[in-house]
Amino acid sequence: MSEKKGIALALHDWKILFKDDWKSLVIALYMVLVGYGVLVGIPVISTAWVTKLGFTEIEVGRVAGMDLGGLAAGSVFTAWIIQKVNRRILVFLGIVIAVAANALCIKYVDYETVLYLRFFSGFGSGIYTSVAVAVFGMSIRPALAYNLMLFSFAFSQALEMQVLPQLSMNGIYMTFMICFLITIPFLGWLQSYPVSKSDNHAQTQTQEAVKRSSLVPWICLFAIFLTYINIGAYWTYIELAALNANTNPDLVGSTLVWASFCSLLGCFIATLLSNRFGLIRPLLIALITMATGVGLLSFGITEPKFLMSVFTFNLLWIFTDVYQMGSLANFDDGGRYSAYLPASQGLGQIVGPNLAASILSFNLGYESVFMMCWAAAMLAMIIYWLLHRYLRATDPEMADAS
Repeated sequence: MSEKKGIALALHDWKILFKDDWKSLVIALYMVLVGYGVLVGIPVISTAWVTKLGFTEIEVGRVAGMDLGGLAAGSVFTAWIIQKVNRRILVFLGIVIAVAANALCIKYVDYETVLYLRFFSGFGSGIYTSVAVAVFGMSIRPALAYNLMLFSFAFSQALEMQVLPQLSMNGIYMTFMICFLITIPFLGWLQSYPVSKSDNHAQTQTQEAVKRSSLVPWICLFAIFLTYINIGAYWTYIELAALNANTNPDLVGSTLVWASFCSLLGCFIATLLSNRFGLIRPLLIALITMATGVGLLSFGITEPKFLMSVFTFNLLWIFTDVYQMGSLANFDDGGRYSAYLPASQGLGQIVGPNLAASILSFNLGYESVFMMCWAAAMLAMIIYWLLHRYLRATDPEMADAS
């Protein structure tokens, strides 16, 4: 039999994935879409905090950072105990915390109180999301499972961009609360305790790689953190920056909705390229291109630059996530490090908006914010380049693994 390539190989991998524990995968997919809801919808949520609650641009950066920093804290907490505690109990705990914090945000609208409530909301989301991400990391095809997750973000992101601006601030909080509560009847679909489902060959490769260097997964997580400094700052302020530059508000809103669907193309291309060139080499090109699209705005925002930057960013956000999560999965035995993914992303999301807020507080303007985003993306690219060189010297097969 001839070796499968291209689309045929991708379809074969999809069939294997769906023969896995489909119930766990389905509920985990729903959970990551809900858990990452604030991250994905942060441009319109940030604008809502300004227009509906009267927060300043600097305060928005602090609040967004607290929310997504809570996501990181909840993820770290979960990663420490997920091997010992019933997953269903963890998810239920996360739901209770997130729902309670969102409910209190309806009652308390002053900046100081909202700041800390958003941290607790993020903490509950972090617990909830970390369990879901670990399910993907322990599937029989973890890289492909992450691709499915990111592919689905295109639809959830477009939905949030379309629906959330039509809601009041309380309506936004209520939407998140309902989405969390819907999970409860389906908790039985989750495995109570982690069970690795990686095939023996993949597991052997992973164990050998980890033995060679236990630092490699942590290096991947640090690079993801840097990438999300860029993503966090850019995605928090892109709408506010465009409006500040007198860009047509209708154009800004519609662009954020339609650019979300670039994720579909990004996932498709990423799958095909990874089967041919591995994960790290295309990731290097993607990060350079993303940095260029973000850095373009450091020279001023015009409508053509805005359109080019946003569409490039959305295409390559998912593109880079597919490769970064897939690369981590290649070094991850049974989802141990996968549970830290929301932490790495969340830490980037708290640092990015806060760095951007500090830059704005010094009156350096949005141009300096986007220059900082460019620098973070390029630093992540350099780390992956060094990692690829190291792997090429020590384990060429792993360096180009898909």
